[in-house]
Amino acid sequence: MSKIVVVTSGKGGVGKTTTSAAFATGLAMKGYKTAVIDFDVGLRNLDLIMGCERRVVYDFVNVINGEATLRQALIKDKRIENLYVLAASQTRDKDALSQEGVKRVLDDLKADGFDFIICDSPAGIEKGAHLAMFYADEALVVTNPEVSSVRDSDRILGLLSSKTHRAANDEPCIKEHLVLTRYSPSRVETGEMLSVEDVQDILAIPLLGVIPESTAVLNASNQGAPVILDNESDAGQAYDDLIERFLGKDVEFRFVDNKKKGFFGRMFGS
Repeated sequence: MSKIVVVTSGKGGVGKTTTSAAFATGLAMKGYKTAVIDFDVGLRNLDLIMGCERRVVYDFVNVINGEATLRQALIKDKRIENLYVLAASQTRDKDALSQEGVKRVLDDLKADGFDFIICDSPAGIEKGAHLAMFYADEALVVTNPEVSSVRDSDRILGLLSSKTHRAANDEPCIKEHLVLTRYSPSRVETGEMLSVEDVQDILAIPLLGVIPESTAVLNASNQGAPVILDNESDAGQAYDDLIERFLGKDVEFRFVDNKKKGFFGRMFGS
């Protein structure tokens, strides 16, 4: 049975599209047929991170408007079997999306046998964000360990519980997961950012992943490769752990404690 997962956040720039790309790629690497859709009409970025920007001929809006078929618009990833990308339009505005059109595309993906459909939501609470979450079964709420980001994520939780198809039809609530990005234990110790426990106390939803602050994320984005493909990096390993937890495995959280330097590290500063 297909499952629709929205990756959402209240604030922009928290690593939401990075998470969408890594999450979709990780699921496909586990053997699940996965599609990831960019809902950020006008500000298309997912295709850049996925490394398929030059292969975009038709987009999400073209499919909704009947200007292209879903098969024409879906871009098959060249690296990972079972992974497909549906890009957003750069030339339309948010009103180009409709609730009926989004439902039709999601239903067609389900009919095509996709196990997971990942909706990469725009930040904020405007139309694109509402449509990205409206038909979701589960949600990854992405936040940074800072007060403004966490506060905005709290507002998103309110929308997930009240402004979705499940809420309107008195169905079971969307299953929510917390993804904490750009986390630095050393900065937590100095009081520059909130701790994992602080964020959990405020948002009160289950923690799915803690992604460390890492240059590997920027490097991967610049190369057009989801960071989860860099299995030597701390961020790539953290996203792989996240996938395992999402699929039901009990995986210990790494990268949440500051590594203490040994004797020679303290002596030589390495």
